[in-house]
Amino acid sequence: MISLTKVEGSPLYEEANLTLNSPFYKTEGGHSFSFAVENYKLGVQTSKDFEYQLANSAKGQHIHFIINNGPYSAKYSGDFVQELEPGNNVVLAFLSRSYHESVKNENAYYLNQIGDGDKKDLSKELLFYSRPKGVYKGADTERVLLDFYLINTSIGPEGNKVRATIQGSEFIIDEWAPYYIEGLPKGEISITLELINSKGDLIESPFNTSVRTVTLEE
Repeated sequence: MISLTKVEGSPLYEEANLTLNSPFYKTEGGHSFSFAVENYKLGVQTSKDFEYQLANSAKGQHIHFIINNGPYSAKYSGDFVQELEPGNNVVLAFLSRSYHESVKNENAYYLNQIGDGDKKDLSKELLFYSRPKGVYKGADTERVLLDFYLINTSIGPEGNKVRATIQGSEFIIDEWAPYYIEGLPKGEISITLELINSKGDLIESPFNTSVRTVTLEE
């Protein structure tokens, strides 16, 4: 039986700050980005107050860099070059703990759009997918982190919510928090995230809904 449980015991990093140092520019191999990180350290392991295991990066805390709500790239330095897609690119960057849980405060992310083509309305209520991602093996399959990023919206018992459908099992989430999934079978796992209103209707906004497939191995 698949279950969803809130992750508790992570440091909050309420003062963490991510800002763009200087305008991004096109260079050989892509676009050059330079971010300043304050009250947060990249490349170190996150201390936590829970004992169970979540998939963790040996390289430490990092930035999740997302283009058009696709799978993120992990950046362990604030300075990097990233290849973008043709046309318009909606770029979201936010601070991440070493076990890939996002830092959820209003100063810990950067959102912009780059390139030609039709622009998205970034003033709308936005839901971006973050975790799970990729392939999980061994003990990492026992508890799998579910995490997402909300911008221009909040969720709660009387308001908007996130509907997570995991391998056919539906969960209604009314608190913006990290969760871990238990009871997943080995093999390919399908995950859908949707931002819905208080009536359960899908909210019209860019990138709503998100659909991903991850793999669990022995």
